[in-house]
Amino acid sequence: MQLSDFNYKLPPELIAQHPLANRTDSRLLEVQANEGSYAHLIDRQFKDILNLIRPGDLLVFNDTKVIPARLHGKKETGGNVELLIERISSENQAWVQIRASKVPKTGSIVQIHNQAGETFPVEMIGYDGRFYEVRFPENVFALLERFGELPLPPYIEHQPDGEDAQRYQTVVAKNPGAVAAPTAGLHFDQEILQQIKELGVIQASVTLHVGAGTFTPVREEDLSKHKMHYEWYSIPPETLEAISKTKAQGGRVIAVGTTSLRALESQAISKQSSGETNLFITPGFQFKTVDCLLTNFHLPKSTLLMLVSAFAGMDNIRTAYQHAIEQKYRFFSYGDAMFLCRLENTTS
Repeated sequence: MQLSDFNYKLPPELIAQHPLANRTDSRLLEVQANEGSYAHLIDRQFKDILNLIRPGDLLVFNDTKVIPARLHGKKETGGNVELLIERISSENQAWVQIRASKVPKTGSIVQIHNQAGETFPVEMIGYDGRFYEVRFPENVFALLERFGELPLPPYIEHQPDGEDAQRYQTVVAKNPGAVAAPTAGLHFDQEILQQIKELGVIQASVTLHVGAGTFTPVREEDLSKHKMHYEWYSIPPETLEAISKTKAQGGRVIAVGTTSLRALESQAISKQSSGETNLFITPGFQFKTVDCLLTNFHLPKSTLLMLVSAFAGMDNIRTAYQHAIEQKYRFFSYGDAMFLCRLENTTS
């Protein structure tokens, strides 16, 4: 696999900068994958998800909660520095991305500040070749609540506001730790969740704390050389039990988002219900758990585009994305959605 195999041209005006008035107002592209080069595509509204899922199916959400993960500060030399949490590794330590004219040296101190004029020191303690390890003087979550800023993705051009604080969070979010939203879940509100329940579709959850590495560009043309970032996941026993029961009764496991899928497939491989995963899914991957996938449209050359290409077939995804561009679907985090099933699960 080559990186260039996953490139496409996206008109900038199709990148959604704000959420729609209501979560369920988005469009939904149903992709009926074929063995050949051309998928059968059906343009729908998101509420049509009620016609695509069936009694006995299992819908698996990622219940991670986005934290205010962006911090601003100054180096000992006086220069400005920005820290973006990649993942929290202990009560007072985290791995971060750093933006600065010159990265602070290991052992140095960065003074983090907020608009109220308060400050606290962060110590630079390590570097793994991609991310920097830092030590906080007290609980990371507590300090982020006082000093942090909502970390909107780099392609959203406005500063986070009150609308983002509400809408860049799913209605099922409850476990803090993500620095990016599991965006497929953003389309659901409480009303449609109740309608899904009334259909006889079971709902379950996993937790995967989305890291900032999800936006890190793939720099290797040869994908076999790419090193995937780590993300922490946990799958409760009741979700594993629901998966087993669904499979036994002939239902489908439907992942709401690529993060839910990565957690489920990581568990299927490792047999561990929690831990860190750097699972890199590319075409040829053998899926063990997930039958169908609800997902947004992903960036060119991204690992998420590679994942959906592995799931539904490269030619099918190319066809779907070209159609979405021509029909002016909204792309990325605040954009529209796709519903995909693996080839053996496409029959109605």
